[in-house]
Amino acid sequence: VELTESGGGSAQAGGSLTLSCAATRSPSRYTNFCVGWFRRAPGKEREGVAALDSNGPVNYADSLKGRFTISQDKSKNIFYLQMNNLEPEDTATYYCAWKWGGWKPPPLDETSYNYWGQGTQVTVSS
Repeated sequence: VELTESGGGSAQAGGSLTLSCAATRSPSRYTNFCVGWFRRAPGKEREGVAALDSNGPVNYADSLKGRFTISQDKSKNIFYLQMNNLEPEDTATYYCAWKWGGWKPPPLDETSYNYWGQGTQVTVSS
């Protein structure tokens, strides 16, 4: 599985950005999967932001509920992270990740994921 993030950039506090994660994959015996969004802020550990199971369930970090939304376009194998009401504390490199096999709720711990994108930078100014 290859993952490519896009959509990062600069935003003002209170603004919005939508990140995209395009997945390309070889045929697999697995049909279900999870996709997660993670971020690493300067000087901090990488943390889980949001995740979805291919059958629909989603999961969010408690601190981000209500501001971030994860979604998928199954026909295009593209996964989105809509980020609203951005705060300077959201400044980080954002990564998408993939694991085969569904899980409910989809996990937010990075050790559950096997495939990672290169990341896209998000910078929020006050």
